Amino acid sequence: MMAYLDGDWLELATPSGNTIRVLKASHPRARRLRLTVSPKGARITYPQGTHPSQVNAFLRHNADWLEKKLDELNLVVEPLPPLRLGTPIEFLLRGETATLDWAEGAYPRVVAYEGGLTLEIPRPHSRALPVARGLLASYFENQIRRDVSRWLAGYVPQLGLAPTALRVRPMKSLWGSLDTRDRINLDLALALAPPAALRYVLAHELCHLKVRNHSPRFWAHVESIFPDWREQRDWLRQNGATLKAELDRLIADVAD
Repeated sequence: MMAYLDGDWLELATPSGNTIRVLKASHPRARRLRLTVSPKGARITYPQGTHPSQVNAFLRHNADWLEKKLDELNLVVEPLPPLRLGTPIEFLLRGETATLDWAEGAYPRVVAYEGGLTLEIPRPHSRALPVARGLLASYFENQIRRDVSRWLAGYVPQLGLAPTALRVRPMKSLWGSLDTRDRINLDLALALAPPAALRYVLAHELCHLKVRNHSPRFWAHVESIFPDWREQRDWLRQNGATLKAELDRLIADVAD
């Protein structure tokens, strides 16, 4: 396995025979090397002054993860139709096909009903689409926080540890992460996944409070609190790109 520099790109030859092109960019405020993956491709950012050998070594170390993430994102081959004011669409919500429709209301709000959501937007509609996107983002975050607060009540006593905070936001390639301050980050797109998939990601990140790597000891902790983790991990691998693309079209203007 080797990596070499080519202008603004770094190319990585993997053991499977693939060649991955990664956009490289130094950043004045970067404190560490960071590798991200999106439907547009892979990108590595690093602090100014980082030696090329360090960039190459970091990329080689993460080659397996990078190849897996790119494979997942390549599942999406056709762009989704854009969100349009007043036009109903079908989308995934908690793993089920749901309908998103529109209505005029006294104030902006999301109304949930069996089988879908209604966006109520008052007239005039000068900023209706940005308002609608913001409403959806807030609704999805509230759904995730409601589920997580219920599950945490069971997991924390089992693990004997608790996160210091929970942040829910759109994430380009990850489903969740645990930062150095023991804060859990969850991808907003998990609101569109089956609740069991969201629960798996929560259990995964909680177990990192005990073990910060993906060693057999870590997976033993995951198994102990969420035995069905393999099924949900595989579901996210198969459907993850669709979920992230769906979230992007629903809340693109308010995503970080």
